[in-house]
Amino acid sequence: MNNSLKLNIKRTCIIGFAFFGILLLWQVYDSWCPTFLTELFKSAFPGKTTKEVQYLVGIMMAIDNLAALILLPIFGTLSDKTNTPIGKRMPYILVGTFVSAVAFPFIPLFFHYNNVIGTVITMAIVVCTMMMYRNPAVALMPDLTPKPLRSKANGIINIMGYMGGLFATITGLIFVLSKYLGTKTVDSWQYHNIWAVEAPFLIASVLMVISALVLFFKIKENKIKDEIKDEMALGEELAEVVDKVEEDQPMSKANKTMLIFILCAEFFWFMAENGIGTFMGNYTIYYLGAETSSNMINTIVGGVGSVIGFALGGIIASKIGRKWTVVGGLGVTLISYLVWVIASFTFLKNSANSGNFPVIIYVIWLLKGFGMSLVHINSFPMVVELCSSKKIGKFTGLYYASSMTSQTLTPIALGTLLLLPSFNWEYLPVYALVCLTISFIIFMFIKNVKLKKTKIAKGLEAFDQED
Repeated sequence: MNNSLKLNIKRTCIIGFAFFGILLLWQVYDSWCPTFLTELFKSAFPGKTTKEVQYLVGIMMAIDNLAALILLPIFGTLSDKTNTPIGKRMPYILVGTFVSAVAFPFIPLFFHYNNVIGTVITMAIVVCTMMMYRNPAVALMPDLTPKPLRSKANGIINIMGYMGGLFATITGLIFVLSKYLGTKTVDSWQYHNIWAVEAPFLIASVLMVISALVLFFKIKENKIKDEIKDEMALGEELAEVVDKVEEDQPMSKANKTMLIFILCAEFFWFMAENGIGTFMGNYTIYYLGAETSSNMINTIVGGVGSVIGFALGGIIASKIGRKWTVVGGLGVTLISYLVWVIASFTFLKNSANSGNFPVIIYVIWLLKGFGMSLVHINSFPMVVELCSSKKIGKFTGLYYASSMTSQTLTPIALGTLLLLPSFNWEYLPVYALVCLTISFIIFMFIKNVKLKKTKIAKGLEAFDQED
């Protein structure tokens, strides 16, 4: 058995192509689809204002997430039990990617022709097939990475994912949705340039297929598992868990308690993050009166903060432990939301319908991106740390079941709150602040597992160049 662990950077980056495709699709989906639905519902229900249809938008976005909540654990468990010549994750990744890539460009096509039913059904098809892809794709990293190295590996995976998100964001800057909306009338959608809304979805589909093919030809699951079995065994001995995880044995009470607290805290931080994420495009268009390109730039700024956090988060965790790294990330994000709340009820009110996108929001998104990146790259490894190699897909499903439950509820909750006369757009950061505060409190109850003395290669030694 090897007496040290070193992260295979090359292999981890290639595995990251799976997450590249995931974030690429979701960035396009979340940036454009809520506005598509807003316009379609306004057209379907004449006399309804933008604010009055937001609860319908929230319900439709939540139904997609409900499907994900059901399907993610199913595909995770199925992939755990799958055994094929190309591996247990790869069949789901390939099928899910190609079906999603084919269906995805039909969403803006149906929107362009004012077809509510077609748009909603196609969105559902994309979400369901992406769930076939998402869980196995995410599980591939812990499958092929020893436990003590997973935070650093997750940082690399997330950087690759954000590169996918960056592609989507830059495309959104080129093809500006608000200009398309500003030049159409309800009865003449089909007479406007369809490529303004179609191009981002087509580009995403093509890049998704390319990323899946790179993954397929470069990562041979079964071969790699045989090569690294000694490293994986050493990783089990050095895991950050309360009680040692035994193969084919029930979880200990202490480990189960730790898992429950992590999943509950995760639920509330996703309530905050996805609540504002779902409605931020509409906040930009309908409250600030600014162009969607402003929100795209804001997304890039947040992505810069996230990439910095992804690069540093694993290093920080190796020094102070994963729990305190997550706590620090939640704290930074809480500060950013608090600044937004204060600004929202003071000078940001003057920005309403001004057409300007306030600079302070860019600063907030930079801090939020950095803080939540520390949370994300360490929380997922904390969950899969608590299971054996035979249950990684199942525990990945539990992680995403928690996030998808919150993503199912938060659009409905926030959309319904926006129906209240007293709850206006400026209350978005208040909602996020309350949810994240609850998450912070829950996470503080998680037992801090002391770091074991692990010999992990550093510097140039860490760059294992073997295929």
